Amino acid sequence: QVKLVESGGGSVQAGGSLRLSCAASVNTYSTYCMGWFRQAPGKEREGVAAIDSDLSTRYADSVKGRFSIYKEKPNIMYLQMNGLKPEDTAMYYCAAEGPRQYGCGWHYMLRNTEYPNWGQGTQVTVSS
Repeated sequence: QVKLVESGGGSVQAGGSLRLSCAASVNTYSTYCMGWFRQAPGKEREGVAAIDSDLSTRYADSVKGRFSIYKEKPNIMYLQMNGLKPEDTAMYYCAAEGPRQYGCGWHYMLRNTEYPNWGQGTQVTVSS
């Protein structure tokens, strides 16, 4: 079981930026695939961005060009969010799967069912 702790959420105006952080209880840099998911009230949880154990990345179409996911050794993952929109308002969750000998793979990276380890979430609110 990997413990994940998110931070960095908050309230910003449209067009603003936030950086979310996810700290893991184990070294996740090169053996875990990890992702950011979000859930707005009344909506299903959706994948936002993911980074595989080989550091390849995948983004939801709705955030491409605005969000950037990256890892820092040994156990931190970030989500840099620029150009925030009101529709980005949601609870954001960090997730991790591993350790793995091979990556999760592009087709699975944004599937929430791929990840057994989850953080408690951090709220992001974007006002117009």
